[in-house]
Amino acid sequence: MNVLLVDDNSKYLKDALPFYGYEVETAGDGIQALKALEKKVFDIVLLDVMMPNMDGWQTLKAIRSNEDTKHLPVIMLTAVNEDQKMVSGLKNGADDYIVKPFILPNLLARMEAVLRRSVRQSEPKTKKNISLTPLTAKEKEVLELVSQGFSNKEIADKIYVREVTVKTHLNSIFKKLKVTNRTQAVLLAKQI
Repeated sequence: MNVLLVDDNSKYLKDALPFYGYEVETAGDGIQALKALEKKVFDIVLLDVMMPNMDGWQTLKAIRSNEDTKHLPVIMLTAVNEDQKMVSGLKNGADDYIVKPFILPNLLARMEAVLRRSVRQSEPKTKKNISLTPLTAKEKEVLELVSQGFSNKEIADKIYVREVTVKTHLNSIFKKLKVTNRTQAVLLAKQI
């Protein structure tokens, strides 16, 4: 999953999120964020409220007013814990709101929930007939370890193969499940 992290102080999340299968690109303010959104497709935006040049609220309005990004999931990050501002943020189109400082598992759970909702809304209303049966026993084992948050190297160590073999299994899983990354594969497996 591609995450656009819009925060003028983003080092912690930029370093932490890749461990959980997210590809992170950062922007220091809303202007940089809007430029990044023009160049690349993201699955979710983590948007700080207080930033220089263009704050989070202005950025959120710009995202929601653009036809290409109006349905893009956005989680607001803020140091301000005021119910009135949270309600205002949700009314202005934020999908969720998290107050700093936060614990990483809380943010990850909220990201997964928002992504699940956005995947459901974008899917056709007919139920897809998906099953894990086309996966080999080894692929199912790799997918299970991925869902537990292990890296490719850790998985390789656990199932006594080389890291390149894990990558091969993952590519096969992605093709069979018609997904493009680990997070989508895990979310899909949990729905089955």
